[in-house]
Amino acid sequence: MRLALGSRRYDLTTRALVMGILNRTTDSFFDRGAYFDLDDLLRHAERLVADGADILDVGGVKAGPGPEVSEPEELDRVVPAVEALVSRFDLPVSVDTWRAEVARHGFAAGAVMGNDISGFADPQYLPVAAAAGATVVATHIRLAPRVPDPEPPYPGGVVPAVRDFLTERARRAEEAGLPPERIVIDAGLDLGKTWQQSVELLRASAQLAVLGYPLLLSASNKTFLGRLLGLEVDQRRHASMAATALGVSRGCRIVRAHDVRGARRVCDVVAAVLEAA
Repeated sequence: MRLALGSRRYDLTTRALVMGILNRTTDSFFDRGAYFDLDDLLRHAERLVADGADILDVGGVKAGPGPEVSEPEELDRVVPAVEALVSRFDLPVSVDTWRAEVARHGFAAGAVMGNDISGFADPQYLPVAAAAGATVVATHIRLAPRVPDPEPPYPGGVVPAVRDFLTERARRAEEAGLPPERIVIDAGLDLGKTWQQSVELLRASAQLAVLGYPLLLSASNKTFLGRLLGLEVDQRRHASMAATALGVSRGCRIVRAHDVRGARRVCDVVAAVLEAA
């Protein structure tokens, strides 16, 4: 299992990378806009880097419902942040957006990955990424970002539906000119899933990892953990670490995390166990 991010190459046979979350939004479900100011965002990025982040993922629009954020506003939030992160830190930067135009400007500013939770709904997304030599994340979602989907039906089961969707999106990315080492897949926990379906997908991580692309786990502080254990959003740190350990042991190789230090330690322990085996 190999991953390319810009000029960097990673062997993910046993190692999992930690992606530090940077939300330049006013209404993030977790940090509630604490890092919207660019200086605050950069100070937080410094902490994530010191805690062991391998990738910095910056986004300007939250995934869930909320006030409209126009494309120009998203560009104003994201592009200066990408430029500042690239100039300050020797780490790959990912732009968390489903808009091709925002991705294009992000790549021009130095980002090497496009983290698209829409499943490439924008038809220009993959051509833009291929032209930039960027890596993409193909995420399963049933409807679209910011659209409520409280009772999503999966008649044949959620795991086969997600597996088929990700297989098709990865094939689409290859047809657009991206090599497999620049394609990442993500089950999209909480995105068009009940909390029970998200738990089922986490348990089935190995069935997605065998598709042959690096599998990204985005479980940090998510709703399904809160519903599973009856926890408020600020009480889910240990549940997030448990989800990380389970996911990485079952094949996830990128972990998107708020608590980078905790995720780094979990990933390092699991890697040591896998290497010993």
